[in-house]
Amino acid sequence: MSTNILGRIDELGARIDDLEKQIEDMVQGSVEEEDGVKHPRKRLYRARAHSNPLNDANFDVPTHPDEYDWSAHYPSHFPGSKAEQPKEGTVTASGGPPEVRFVDVGCGFGGLLVKLAPLYPDTLMLGMELRDKVSEYVKERVLALRRENPGQYDNISCLRTNAQKYLVHHFRKGQLTKLFFLFPDPHFKASTHRRRIISTAQLADYAYLLAPGGMLYTITDVPELGAWMREKTDAHPLFERLSDKELESDPAACLLASATEEGQKVARNSGQTWRSIYRRLPAPEG
Repeated sequence: MSTNILGRIDELGARIDDLEKQIEDMVQGSVEEEDGVKHPRKRLYRARAHSNPLNDANFDVPTHPDEYDWSAHYPSHFPGSKAEQPKEGTVTASGGPPEVRFVDVGCGFGGLLVKLAPLYPDTLMLGMELRDKVSEYVKERVLALRRENPGQYDNISCLRTNAQKYLVHHFRKGQLTKLFFLFPDPHFKASTHRRRIISTAQLADYAYLLAPGGMLYTITDVPELGAWMREKTDAHPLFERLSDKELESDPAACLLASATEEGQKVARNSGQTWRSIYRRLPAPEG
């Protein structure tokens, strides 16, 4: 099949996605206020299904992870911010300030973050999203959830940035314990495979940021992309693929297919998904 035909299929798929989302908004998105708390409406924050990660955009990127101020994202977890005291029990470096431990790369509308927040209430989690309207929606959604549920959802936030370029600017070596890549852009055309979020070069960054024993989660509804991600990650010496049996007790693994809007759309259409989950291995000695 020619690359032109594949590109056309990609464009038609994106248009179908937009139409399905518009229909969903007509049915579900008209409610603006729940129990006196205003929630953002998705139809006001719609954007293209994917963005080109190689395009240049202006982002406030720290030169070193220690330079970034996380207090605006998690005010109740940081002393000296608007909250009077940091929240007890927050996962921190030994004696240091709280640190982000989970990252959802390309978090979309924040479905996974919202599901994970109550399961890991003492762990700071961040969604990274390239699309400006979508990232704004997630921020507003989190604020609405915090107002509606005092003391909850203060461990999740969203940052608009290009994770493919700037992930290592925000986190130290071995800082993260979970990295999620849910339904990433398949970049069907061979000429755009270099944009894929799972690649040999990118995996070196992920291995650098994940602590030994940390987890890397991938899922897609595109079989060719599923095979690609598995092939690339299987070949990396610092990642070990886990069996379904080993993942039975992992709450996060159980959410991959159902927590996100994309996963729910696949389920509605009786589609199939390809999931691969890996453990970060310790570096070999010597």
